[in-house]
Amino acid sequence: MNTSEIKVHIKNGGLNERLTYIYGEAALEAQKARYIKAVDEFASIYGANRQVSLFSVAGRSELSGNHTDHNYGCVVAASIDLDIIAVASAREDSVIRIKSEGFPEDAVDFSSYTAPVAEKFGSSESIIAGMCAGFKKDGYKIGGFDAYTTSNVLKGSGLSSSAAFEDMVGNILSHMYNDGKVDNVEIAKLAQYSENEFFGKPCGLMDQVACAVGGIVAIDFKDPKAPVIDKVDFDITEKGYNLCIVNTGGNHADLTDDYASVPAEMKAVAAHFGCKVLREVDESKFISEIPALREKVGDRAILRALHFFNENRRVAKQKAALNAGDLDSYFAEVLASGKSSFCYLQNVYTSKNLSEQGLSLALCLAEDYLTGKKAAWRVHGGGFAGTIQAYVPFAEVEGFRALMDSVFGEGKCIVLRIRPEGAVKIF
Repeated sequence: MNTSEIKVHIKNGGLNERLTYIYGEAALEAQKARYIKAVDEFASIYGANRQVSLFSVAGRSELSGNHTDHNYGCVVAASIDLDIIAVASAREDSVIRIKSEGFPEDAVDFSSYTAPVAEKFGSSESIIAGMCAGFKKDGYKIGGFDAYTTSNVLKGSGLSSSAAFEDMVGNILSHMYNDGKVDNVEIAKLAQYSENEFFGKPCGLMDQVACAVGGIVAIDFKDPKAPVIDKVDFDITEKGYNLCIVNTGGNHADLTDDYASVPAEMKAVAAHFGCKVLREVDESKFISEIPALREKVGDRAILRALHFFNENRRVAKQKAALNAGDLDSYFAEVLASGKSSFCYLQNVYTSKNLSEQGLSLALCLAEDYLTGKKAAWRVHGGGFAGTIQAYVPFAEVEGFRALMDSVFGEGKCIVLRIRPEGAVKIF
């Protein structure tokens, strides 16, 4: 269908069943309007007579395994009903043009941009080029396209807007040029390759997998080239809870060193044992070597290693609890994960700016409000600034949101549901 035809199709309910499955019945009309607006924007930029397809990639929420994936640990994560959507149409040349709402258009000729360029590290251009290079490296077809994207996965929210964008480029390439046969786990691996090699960021694989695969997933990164991914059949909404993310609005600008210090210190501990990452270290040997490690790497690195070993065990317990439908046990481990992140991983605030402790404040307020109400809360994502996560009973959501919004600003408490699919072609 061209842009005019697909708008009529959406208005007449042609995508109602699909959109309801992805977003929930309550969000249907808002999502129909959102897709129609995106089609209009595409038409105004790239032409109204183009044959178009519609795509969606979920944001993600880390449920457990805080800062473990980069040392080949275990995590539980979930796709959420905030996403990036795209309206796209094929081109006959080797150019990819993507206009993302609120940002300048990116234009990449993948026939000439085939290797990392240091001057372009950190740019969305580098992500696009990296995804194309990854697809070609692994024997998949690539081709040009024009796309308009819009996202409600807020940057800096800990919900992985960058991973969703990477997965979106792969999602479009898979469906447009490979008949949708590049599976979502492979797209996630190629997204990590793009971010590591072309974007210049040494990230793990959790964000890309969670955004692409969908639902709740438990991921074991012991072999990062072949992570073990298990879908967990549990519906938190059915149990009467919303997943609330509170964006404390902290400044991420000067936190690069803080983020980098976590994997670096864990790997410094591993190096003491001749290992690359902590997953390769025998925990009992680590415990016996703590006196020597104190002299060599310092106490904080040891505490972060202890967090890693304990967090891996928590992930196993939480996966088992979800599979058994045991919410009490699951929540107990959520709270333990949050305590460990605060006390031992120490990623709740930066020591560079002790007066700004938004995450600490949000966690304290959550504890005060939710204690005794069968709920749970923890730091979310990378930490240092950004967001906390809370499982809030339906009856308490509005009160919780009002409290958090009064402190951190209107709209800072985001009420979510876990969606069943990750990277998909909508039409």
